[in-house]
Amino acid sequence: MKQKILLFTLYISIWTVLALHPWYRNDWLLENILVFIALPILIWSDRKTHFSTASALMLFLFFVLHAVGAHYTYSEMPWFSPITHFFGFERNHYDRLVHFLFGFLLFLPFYEFFNSFQRSAIHTFLFTSVFLIAASGIYEVIEWVTTKITHPDLGIAFLGVQGDQWDAQKDMACGYFGTLLASLVWYRPLLKENRIKF
Repeated sequence: MKQKILLFTLYISIWTVLALHPWYRNDWLLENILVFIALPILIWSDRKTHFSTASALMLFLFFVLHAVGAHYTYSEMPWFSPITHFFGFERNHYDRLVHFLFGFLLFLPFYEFFNSFQRSAIHTFLFTSVFLIAASGIYEVIEWVTTKITHPDLGIAFLGVQGDQWDAQKDMACGYFGTLLASLVWYRPLLKENRIKF
């Protein structure tokens, strides 16, 4: 419990600092719709799920990475500029990294959440995989619709396509790969703990 409170306090502190002077305020507001919706749900869910320390740490890392992306915008994240120049990339790949980590880091938290509702752990494991794959695609649609409705002028900055017409598909693929890798990483440990039974 103390670890969760520490992580939550640290996240709020980081989020507050990054919220003071974001590069593009309107884009920052759009990016944080996710936080304003998800954070209260996570706090409520923890009362039922009792997320493990590992899950809490993964949620913390993902939300911090998102806060950084929201501050600078994903397409202009300066910390990735050296990597972009070193490898000769045509775009900043920070958004692709976070899409990958969406599937990879959030697998265990969502598994624990869904596992609190049903007894069949193997079904929960498969459902978690399918859910994250679906969420990766649905997010791209929500992102597009939200931008069109609220700030069409922020389309390029918010969507972060950076001139790539296949940006949405590649973002989804990164989420799929992250989910697949996480399922391979977590399958054996969960099986060993008898959480997954055929």
